[in-house]
Amino acid sequence: MMYGYGFGLGGLFMVLFWVFVIALVVWLVLTLSRSQVRGNDGQSSALRILEERLARGEIDAEEFRVRRAAIAEAKP
Repeated sequence: MMYGYGFGLGGLFMVLFWVFVIALVVWLVLTLSRSQVRGNDGQSSALRILEERLARGEIDAEEFRVRRAAIAEAKP
């Protein structure tokens, strides 16, 4: 006759396995979200917006060059 809850060593390993899997997924999501935030620094974002404005025809090539130089000078 078996006494207790039947949890045993196998049940403990199963719980530890799922805790590890969940922790791994959380870590992976946090790592990927942080790398995306760091990848979007202000300078590349400003340059991308400037390129989009040039492509849409909002600014001409001369204004693009002037503003691109100003972004490069503001580089920390």
